[in-house]
Amino acid sequence: MPKQYDLEERTFQFAKNVSLYVKKSPRTVSNMEYGKQVVRSSGSVGANYIEANEALSKKDFIMRIKISRKEAKESAYWLRLIVETNSEEYMEEGNKLSNEATELKKILSAILEKSK
Repeated sequence: MPKQYDLEERTFQFAKNVSLYVKKSPRTVSNMEYGKQVVRSSGSVGANYIEANEALSKKDFIMRIKISRKEAKESAYWLRLIVETNSEEYMEEGNKLSNEATELKKILSAILEKSK
C-alpha cells in the first residue's frame, strides 16, 4: 500500500480520536467552543490531504498541503487550550493528541519541502 494512504488513514484516526476526546470533556462554555474549533480543524487536516492527493497541478497540491499543515497547527493550539483549562484527567489524552497534531505538521512540512 502506498505511503499516502497510510497518512490518509492516520489523519482520519487523528480526527476521529479528537472527536471522541471532545465528546468526553466537560460541557463548559469554553470546552464547547474549543471543541467545535478543534473538531473542525482536525477533520480538515485529512480532508485537505486527500484533496492534495487528487490535485490537478503541482501548485494545487502544494496549496492543499499548506492548508493541511496549517490545520494541524491550529488543532494543536485548540487541544492545548482544552488541556490547560481542564482538570488533570483530560491532560494525558489531550497531550497525546496535541503531539500527534505536531507530528502531522512535521510530516506535512517534509512533504512540502520535497515537493518544491
